[in-house]
Order: sequence, then C-alpha cells, then structure tokens
Amino acid sequence: MPLTHAAIKRVWEGVAAAGSSAVRHAIESNLQQLSTINDQQTEKRIDARIRRFVLRSLIHSLFRVRVEHLERIPPEPAILSANHLHHIDPLLLLAELPTQPHYYILGDARTLYNKWWKRLILGFAGGVIPLERIWKEELAVITAAKAGQQDLLELATAIEKTVHTGGDIQTLRQIDRIVLAILARGDGMILFPEGRLGTNEGQLHLPLKRGTVIYALRAGVPIVPVALIGTYDLFLGKELTIRVGEPLYFTPDSRPKRQEVDAALEKLQQAMLDLLPTDYQEPTGTKLFRHFLNHMFW
Repeated sequence: MPLTHAAIKRVWEGVAAAGSSAVRHAIESNLQQLSTINDQQTEKRIDARIRRFVLRSLIHSLFRVRVEHLERIPPEPAILSANHLHHIDPLLLLAELPTQPHYYILGDARTLYNKWWKRLILGFAGGVIPLERIWKEELAVITAAKAGQQDLLELATAIEKTVHTGGDIQTLRQIDRIVLAILARGDGMILFPEGRLGTNEGQLHLPLKRGTVIYALRAGVPIVPVALIGTYDLFLGKELTIRVGEPLYFTPDSRPKRQEVDAALEKLQQAMLDLLPTDYQEPTGTKLFRHFLNHMFW
C-alpha cells in the first residue's frame, strides 16, 4: 500500500497507542472481565438501553442516521456481519441496534481505546471485545524499511518493539472462548469479516475472513448481513445508513468442515454485496469539520 504522509502519521499515533499504559490497562481489564463469562459469571455491564442512549446522543449530534429494515434482526442470539469503512462503525451500530439481545463488538483494540473519551464511553458502556492486531500500514512500514527506506527505520523498529499482534495461540483461544460464551448465554455479536477497513463505498474487501461463519456454525446462531453506507468520509450533518438484510440460517456443527465453511461464506458474501449500493455518490458541497470528525473517530 502507498505510504502517504497521512498513513505514516497514523502509524506513529498507533505506536503511541500501543505503548500507552492507559490503553494497555483498558484492554487487559476488559478481557479479564469478559473471561469470567466462562466461569458462569456475568461481567459488569451497563443496561443496553443506557448504552444506546449515550452513543446515540453522541452520533445524532453530529450526523443524520438512516436505519433500514431493523425489524429483520431476530430477537434471538445472532451474529451481525457488517462491512467496515471507518472507525465510527462500531459506535454507530451500538447506537442503533436493538437492546435485546445485548450485542458485543469484536473490534480493533487500539482504535477503540486510543483516545481518552473513547475509553471513558466504552468503559462506561461496555459491549466491546478488544482485538489486538498489527495494521496493514504498519506491515507496509516494516517492509519498506527492510527494503532500504532509511527514513522509516526508526518507525519500523518502534512497531516491532511496541505493537502487540495478538496472534499468539493463547490470545486467540481466549477471544474464541469469550465469543462462544457470549453467544451461548443468549447475547449477540457484531463482526467485521473483511478484517480491515475498506477503501471504497459500495465495495467489500475480499475474500472475507472465515471466523464469522465458523462462530455461527459452532454456536448454531444465524448471521444477519448488514451494510454500512456513507461512513468512509465523515462531515457534520452527513447521512449515514445502516441497511439490514435477511438472516442467514445454517445447520449447526461444532466442528464444521472446510466445505461447509466455504459454502456459508459464499452465501454471506453475496448477501452483503446485495445490500451495498452499486451507484453510491459522495455528497458534494461544503463539508464542515471533515478533517476534525474523521480524525476524532480514528
């Protein structure tokens, strides 16, 4: 990927977040609380109606929000599978979804906890499973530095020393146990199967990651495809759309075979593509607070 000045600045900020004791504490304390679900305990969490009110008050003060076919979300445990264009997406979904079942989001830890106000709101509201990972921009910096780009050597070294990739078996199994325990007790999950931020409205970054359908098959819950429209580039008063598709039901299997997973993934991919606009036009004219809002929710 091209390493623009903005991308390099974002990587420096990401490294700072990775090395922040406040971010580290938020991640570790949240995972510790969520892990108690496996011990038949309930972690401390706020009423979903209060969570929705807090997040909706924030989002609606800045944007116009349109929600289509919310009634398609079943009242039973389910996995909502959404495209991902911006770091506002998790907050937008939690602000608009039904309060029953109680939904959790598996999201990038640093972009959820990198700012004090996010840690304050999410610490109060809950509903987040922080996932640690290395970003595509960080991998690009490391690759460029190894290829001889000396001006990126310091940054590449900082990434390798500071950033937690979350790829170790222990962490992956911990996340796996938490997600399945949440679904088993009757709550819901929101996942972003692209595994990264998209770069264009109306498009999916393919192939989708397999985790979403594996969780659905193992837990025996439906997947609800969701399209997020308009969140790629933010400005004051912009209309953001959440479009909900029909639930997809699959035969439960505690140990799904590769063929089952691939078939379910293909069905999910097509359902998500069908929800996305084919002729999206970005609004023109004055875009108030565009830079501020895009950076605020990063």
